[in-house]
Amino acid sequence: MAKLQLAVKNEYFVAMKSGEKLEEYRKATEYWTKRLYQADGSPQNFESVIITDGYPKAGDPVRTLEFPWRGFERRTITHPHFGADPVEVFAIAVRPSSETKETSHEV
Repeated sequence: MAKLQLAVKNEYFVAMKSGEKLEEYRKATEYWTKRLYQADGSPQNFESVIITDGYPKAGDPVRTLEFPWRGFERRTITHPHFGADPVEVFAIAVRPSSETKETSHEV
């Protein structure tokens, strides 16, 4: 099963690592729709979500987190990263399950 890999800015990586940030947002564009939905319109089911602090070298576990796949929601938000106007995003869950803590993962 595939893993969804997302590169984020350091401030967001640190917040996810500490458990403060539980979702990662991606603007609801055609590109992200194709990545998150199957051809029949049903949501993709990934094995896990890999979060990287920027674009680290392969095998850098300090800048990599892996969370179990918990799905995503489509919603409208206002966020400084996207500007002052509300935008439609995919809110991808990046939180550990009750049984699994985030783990470093070599990519």
